[in-house]
Amino acid sequence: MAVFSLSLSKHCFRTFPSPGHSLFAVSPSSFAVQTHFLDSHENINARKSWRAKFSPVATEVTDTPPAVPPPSGEGSTGADTVADRVRVELPTNESSERLLRIRHTCAHVMAMAVQKLYPNAKVTIGPWIENGFYYDFDMEPLTDKDLKNVKKEMDRIIGRNLPLIREEVTKDEAHRRIMSINEPYKIEILESIKEEPITIYRIGDEWWDLCAGPHVDFTGNINRKAVELESVAGAYWRGDTNKPMLQRIYGTAWESEEQLKAYIHFKEEAKRRDHRRIGQDLDLFSIQDDAGGGLVFWHPKGAIIRHIIEDSWKKIHIQKGYDLLYTPHVAKADLWNISGHLDFYKENMFDQMKIEEELYQLRPMNCPYHVLVYKRKLHSYRDFPIRVAELGTVYRYELSGSLHGLFRVRGFTQDDAHIFCLEDQLKDEIRGVLDLTEEILLQFGFDKYIVNLSTRPEKAVGDDDIWEKATSALKDALNDKRWSYQVDEGGGAFYGPKIDLKIEDALGRKWQCSTIQVDFNLPQRFDITYVDSDQEKKRPIMIHRAVLGSLERFFGILIEHYAGDFPLWLSPIQARVLPVTDLQLEYCNEVTKRLKDNGIRAEVSSGERLPKLIRTSEKLKIPLMAVVGPKEVETQTLTVRSRFGVELGTMTIDDFISRTTYAVEKKTNL
Repeated sequence: MAVFSLSLSKHCFRTFPSPGHSLFAVSPSSFAVQTHFLDSHENINARKSWRAKFSPVATEVTDTPPAVPPPSGEGSTGADTVADRVRVELPTNESSERLLRIRHTCAHVMAMAVQKLYPNAKVTIGPWIENGFYYDFDMEPLTDKDLKNVKKEMDRIIGRNLPLIREEVTKDEAHRRIMSINEPYKIEILESIKEEPITIYRIGDEWWDLCAGPHVDFTGNINRKAVELESVAGAYWRGDTNKPMLQRIYGTAWESEEQLKAYIHFKEEAKRRDHRRIGQDLDLFSIQDDAGGGLVFWHPKGAIIRHIIEDSWKKIHIQKGYDLLYTPHVAKADLWNISGHLDFYKENMFDQMKIEEELYQLRPMNCPYHVLVYKRKLHSYRDFPIRVAELGTVYRYELSGSLHGLFRVRGFTQDDAHIFCLEDQLKDEIRGVLDLTEEILLQFGFDKYIVNLSTRPEKAVGDDDIWEKATSALKDALNDKRWSYQVDEGGGAFYGPKIDLKIEDALGRKWQCSTIQVDFNLPQRFDITYVDSDQEKKRPIMIHRAVLGSLERFFGILIEHYAGDFPLWLSPIQARVLPVTDLQLEYCNEVTKRLKDNGIRAEVSSGERLPKLIRTSEKLKIPLMAVVGPKEVETQTLTVRSRFGVELGTMTIDDFISRTTYAVEKKTNL
């Protein structure tokens, strides 16, 4: 059965998808907190582009997940997919219009239930989202017990099989009706609607809302056993911190009880893999309140994984003809004025600092620095292509409420690169980036992609000819790769067309990591040129390019993809040497030293009974355990077992070293 997602209708898998449904192509409801679509007329236009624009963000998890047995068998890792173990298909809003109608109607039923239980509650907006629905209310804070009462009232409304009735009225009539029930937020929404007539949906004759639909015909069309209220959270009206804090109730709804159970299983698995919990359990990283929110501390075990990723990244870039750069973390504020960031990105930048009467700025991007490196000397057409790459740490201001583990931070390291090339080199350079992207992502087990090509928007810099050539180069490179992709017409940045690539993790979730953007803006702003064969000055084309996105976010994705069970080559501790008694400790220390001398990350663990030492090592997800008793000391051997309890047998130290280093080199298991 093919794995297929319809969660983004303007995207498709790298491997050609099969029609129908999504196999766990869902994410917990809190993935959708960044969708700010208003119910009814206010979001009718947004809905048209929603399927192309929506992208999931990090799972918001607060509970300790239930235990899920680890995969078993030699060579298993935490990256085995849920799809491999639970063959349940879940529809999406795009694959099932019935499901979309159910979810939208559930939002209205929930709002009706809330106002029956809390008559003073004021309604605002209530859209469907990727895995369900939500509604925002201006009311007193709610508890979990309150949610249970709301769900019971929803069940009663569903059981009454009330009709959903569409009605068209004038704007004046809608205003009169809203005023009669004292719903101030609906007045604000009504004022933003430009077209008439205004459509209203009623649930029987008891409750109504401004709405463009669609809905089911009767509340009884909803399976009450396939609906669950999940959580309540604070949300500012219109997303503005200066406006009232509302109560947002999230719910999930499906076509059947079986689908709901499958979704709940998915959520439990997502909790088990939550990178924040695993990061703490395995002592990989932390975010310290004393230092400030969104600033990541890489602990020794997390830092060694970062080192491995960085080292691999640098080696492959050097092999592919990139020159490595290191550039400053701050610069004069004027630089960001030239680049345009102060005009278009200021709200995401930290405040400036004054040094010797000049203003300086923490960098939010690396691009202007790379342009300055290019600009340090005059270039000839013979110099191209010029490829520069940097693991550059940047700083961006994020609201404290939006910070989330490694997924939303204020300081992070981009795997950034820029290519300066000529027009006739553009296609080959794009193809080279796609090849490099595939090679790097495959190292980490990511082989399913969603690819999107975004073209020229209405407002753009650069003439039509260069846009056409750049877009054609992107298309030709994708076609050369034989990658399936969809075109997002007008979805490009104002400075150039782009390719975005999302990877699919072990749960089927999609993560935006890689991007390739052609830029006509910065070369113009910084007036960079080269001398062509006729000794005339011309402007090069600039390509922005990232593969992993940022090290912090990618590390979080890796943790959840593998559930902390990193493959042998990535594991911070690859082997633990375990003595049966302290009498073997000296030999264990000698073995560990030899392993380290041969590049194997090893350590000794002692002081407990052997069964506890093994259990502790398994809990810490250490791939290999080398047990040493009197016989092993006598024969100068090791008895090796894997993390999943598979006995690998007794072998000499040299054999263990040889097999382990080979497995690490080939990125396989022992």
